Amino acid sequence: MWTHERYCDATEREVAAFTAALRDADPGAPVPSCPGWTVRDLAHHLGVTQRWAERLVRTLSPRASSPRRHADEVPEADADLVSWFAEGGAALVAALRASDPDARMWSWGEDQHARFWSRRMTFEAAVHRADLHLALGRDFSLSADEAADGVDEMLAILPYATPFAPKVENLRGDGATLAFTAADTGDRWTVGLDKDRFGSRRSSTSDDVHADAAVRADASELFLFLWGRRRTGDPGISVAGDRDLLAFWVENSEI
Repeated sequence: MWTHERYCDATEREVAAFTAALRDADPGAPVPSCPGWTVRDLAHHLGVTQRWAERLVRTLSPRASSPRRHADEVPEADADLVSWFAEGGAALVAALRASDPDARMWSWGEDQHARFWSRRMTFEAAVHRADLHLALGRDFSLSADEAADGVDEMLAILPYATPFAPKVENLRGDGATLAFTAADTGDRWTVGLDKDRFGSRRSSTSDDVHADAAVRADASELFLFLWGRRRTGDPGISVAGDRDLLAFWVENSEI
């Protein structure tokens, strides 16, 4: 994991990059990676999520609240969309920077501290910037070290996502394993599906790891694959082993 300050910097960059791309986008354009959504819906979703996280962090909320309470804050006019999004993102970054990363507060993950949110909001914004770039027909990538940390983060929060992604409960098995390898960083994440849980560990390609199914890609592409923005068969995604097992993972790990 990076420091809290580094995540704050990364969140600020992601918000700025999303804002810049949003200026070029047609609010009514479809978002291929989010079926049924328009760019407007995407911006509303991320903007509301950022306002929700800002309030949680600013107040060091000890309990959960629903992001839906901020849904009535979305602008009615498309002309206000970019400024509304930018304002919410700036407020989030300010709240994160002002927070003590070790301060205890509610989160939906294992880490019940403010630092959970600086990391979470970095990758929340990154995933949705990828969605926006797909809607614009643009390439998207993260630096290799940021993407590798994003893979770590995704696998760390996945077991706690069942309240809003109930299919995650299906990620059980009889000991089958999947390996996800970042070709450019040399990192490997091995996921084991046991009868009552699943778990993951990070190692390196120098370790002799047997896996029943394997995916290999550069870290940025692997990050997008695990978030469902890349598929088997896409350029740069190499797959080996049990494809049915991999399909099972993909179907049930979507959050």
